[in-house]
Amino acid sequence: MTEIHAVPYIPDEDYDNPAMVTDFYEFSMANCLFMHGFKDKIMVFDMFFRENPDKQGYSISCGQHQLVRFLLNYHFTDRDLTWLRMKGMSQEFCDYLRDYKWKGDMYSLREGTVCYPQVPMVRIECDMVGAILIETYLLQTMNFHSLIATKATKISGLSTHRERNVMEFGTRRAQGESAGNEGAYAAVLGGCVGTANCLAEMKYGPSVKAVGTIAHSFIEFYGDEFEAFKAYAETYPENVAVLLDTYSIFGSGLPNLIKLDDWMIQKYPNDPNRRVKSARIDSGDLARCYKRLRKALDKAGKPYIKLVASNSLDEKLIANMELYENAKFDSYGVGERLITSATSPVFGGVYKLVAVKEADGSYSPRMKCSDSASKAIIPGKLMAWRVFDEEGKGQCDIISLDSETIEAGKEIHVYDMDPDAYHKDRYFTPYLVEKILVPHIVNGELAIDLPTIDEKKLWVRTQLEGMVWESELRPEMPHRHYVDLTEGVHNLREKLYQELHGGELA
Repeated sequence: MTEIHAVPYIPDEDYDNPAMVTDFYEFSMANCLFMHGFKDKIMVFDMFFRENPDKQGYSISCGQHQLVRFLLNYHFTDRDLTWLRMKGMSQEFCDYLRDYKWKGDMYSLREGTVCYPQVPMVRIECDMVGAILIETYLLQTMNFHSLIATKATKISGLSTHRERNVMEFGTRRAQGESAGNEGAYAAVLGGCVGTANCLAEMKYGPSVKAVGTIAHSFIEFYGDEFEAFKAYAETYPENVAVLLDTYSIFGSGLPNLIKLDDWMIQKYPNDPNRRVKSARIDSGDLARCYKRLRKALDKAGKPYIKLVASNSLDEKLIANMELYENAKFDSYGVGERLITSATSPVFGGVYKLVAVKEADGSYSPRMKCSDSASKAIIPGKLMAWRVFDEEGKGQCDIISLDSETIEAGKEIHVYDMDPDAYHKDRYFTPYLVEKILVPHIVNGELAIDLPTIDEKKLWVRTQLEGMVWESELRPEMPHRHYVDLTEGVHNLREKLYQELHGGELA
């Protein structure tokens, strides 16, 4: 009788391998398929979402950079394999994972691309193991980054062409360390000028600039508010920014602010850079306080002192102050409502099997039907295209089979995905068309020059300023971007739905 030696698994709170950020059912499925001889079967999955956050007219696709790094470094360790054996995975499967490298294809929208419901954001084509086991990490990464970048474009004013200086202040309210770091990165792509998070700048560089000055505790420590202000100014004379509401904004904060700037003028009479740069308020009626502070500072001959607001702000609260009360702060610090996207905290991206590659090189479509027609996915190996009008603005997106080509100047027959569309199908001739799903990884190798953070920020801005219909950007009742299917995709979807579900798509 063969003696079996069991190796115990000992938990380690410091252990971290992103490949194990995986729902257990993914390992259960992969092990089962492996044991039934399907380890080399090529599968195609699409990641897409069904509704924009806050029921707005667009989203920002973000997270591709981190996903690429994850796939290029995908591996399993002895610790992982020991745990998997303990959890019932086969020895053969674990032996296979020991030397496994991700060798698939990742096609995706460029990071920072404006995107819309139902249109694939990421297409994965890979052997069975590499297609199934990455689902959780892919969704976690793309969903969170896209959610925060989208929210940031609204708070920063990029979406309404009313740009503001917004600093991301949310790390202490984020759902964990990684959310704080990655949220800062995504917020900067969405238009924020900096973050309070130090590690974020250390990770991503000076484009994700760490900013900040003092807290209430600093002033409380001194007891005397002016002495606290003065100590800070002596230490950082060229970067003086103070907080006015520790005790009383107008009873002590404002008088001590003016006194501090007068003291600096007297101490550095010939150096105009050594003055108070800004003052922040974090409580009270912000709009009313702004107007009183601005009037008092201007009257005191200090128009150069900028005013900063914080305290549970979001795009609606800021817009209300600016539009209805003419209270436009020079900068805003936005925390929890940005880093958690509080008004719409979930970006509902999903990852669905759409095709399986056959031995002859063809692709056999797969489809989840559901009893809800709205959740019936679009089957087949797909490609996404964007059609632009004569002004260079996105007119519609078209989902085609990967084998199909859409050409400018050539008439095409499409079917509208909007269930409320009056004309379900139409013929039109694209003025300008672009394939928007582009290769990022091919056969496990990087296939794209990854843009810098500044290039991605510019790409987001460029689209929102001139490549998106204004009606899609309005915060109330935005236009629903047209998403169409080619005749080939429409017919395939209808055919499969009838075969698998026994009905017709409404």
